[in-house]
Amino acid sequence: MREIAEDFDLYAYRQVRNNRNLYVVPDYNEDYNQHTPQRKHKQVIRKKKVNPIVQLFRLTILFSILSAYMYYVFPVSFNNLVKQILFPTKININTETMQGLAFKNTNNINGADLYSMTNPLTNYVNNDLFMNRLMLTPTIEKVHSEVTTMYHTTEMKELKNQLKDLIKQYPSIHPAIYVWEYENGQYLEINADEQFAAASIIKIPVLVRLFKSIEAKQMTIYDDMILTDYYKASGSGDLQYSATGRKYSLDQLAKTMIQDSDNSATNMLISKMGGMDDINIGLRDWGISKTYVRTWLPDLNGTNKTTASDLAKILYNLDNPGFLNINSREYIIDYMSHVKNNKLIAAGLGEGALFAHKTGDIGTMLGDAGIVYAPNNKKYIIVILANRPYNSPQGKDFIVKASNLIYKSIVK
Repeated sequence: MREIAEDFDLYAYRQVRNNRNLYVVPDYNEDYNQHTPQRKHKQVIRKKKVNPIVQLFRLTILFSILSAYMYYVFPVSFNNLVKQILFPTKININTETMQGLAFKNTNNINGADLYSMTNPLTNYVNNDLFMNRLMLTPTIEKVHSEVTTMYHTTEMKELKNQLKDLIKQYPSIHPAIYVWEYENGQYLEINADEQFAAASIIKIPVLVRLFKSIEAKQMTIYDDMILTDYYKASGSGDLQYSATGRKYSLDQLAKTMIQDSDNSATNMLISKMGGMDDINIGLRDWGISKTYVRTWLPDLNGTNKTTASDLAKILYNLDNPGFLNINSREYIIDYMSHVKNNKLIAAGLGEGALFAHKTGDIGTMLGDAGIVYAPNNKKYIIVILANRPYNSPQGKDFIVKASNLIYKSIVK
């Protein structure tokens, strides 16, 4: 029996090998005396395989027809998508480019921006930036967040009415004001949650993020950075005129960023921390929902945003030992106590008052934010942002007068 089966298997194998479309199905009756199987053959037709070269040729023809159709019927789509995919823009990257690439806009390096095309809503509604892409992300406060929020007791209604009367005298000025005093937790808010262009006031969260990175031992205040042409930025500050290749410590850069409002120093520090994404991640971790960095300085178009209440929350936590250690706080307060521009809120304070702050000005927005230390030990946070006609002197006049009203009301 075994010999008959083996003879038949060999026969079937040879038939399949000689003709791949023939499949032999045995059906036999055994004659044990003569040992001869009776075979029946059944032919099954198998589908022939398509030649891969022919299949590739067909796909090429189909894609060529589709591309030609888009080129003549939808030329914009062809240039923005097909052409960028087939012939992406190439760049030459050398060592010096890599040093500055962290703060250069790289949206179009890899050709078509498919993310923007597939997520058009983020061009209009967004609150974050990651890998130079606008994103809409939820603001999640950690269960055990290091950041705390000011406690509000009573609103300073009389002072608020005085400020509203002052606003009426400046119809071309649209302000945001936030005030909070430490002794009793009294406060006032006017448009405090409305987003304004941050201008150079964005350097406050950059400074705080720097010291959070230092506390995390990612760097030290004594680390050096080399000034390259990629970091040099126009606008405020003299670092743009310094010699390329010169070394600066992080201490020098932070001091220059705050006291001289130097844009080049700011870009160097942001790059050192990993770029704009790192600043925005820090803000999200702190529960700051409406402040973010989108553009390297100078941000003349006002794409970096903030609110008066967000800035006040950051300023409040400078005194929070669970957020910053004593060394970080001393550095930050020292930098902010020697800002050279004292023509805004500082100009409305009384004699003997100290002010740790940072100003901002991009022509259409003028602002100032800081902590006032009065001679009678009164202490309060004050933030004033003012949208104005380009370079209008009324913006400065309004801020000085508002500051004076607030100072007189709190420091009696």
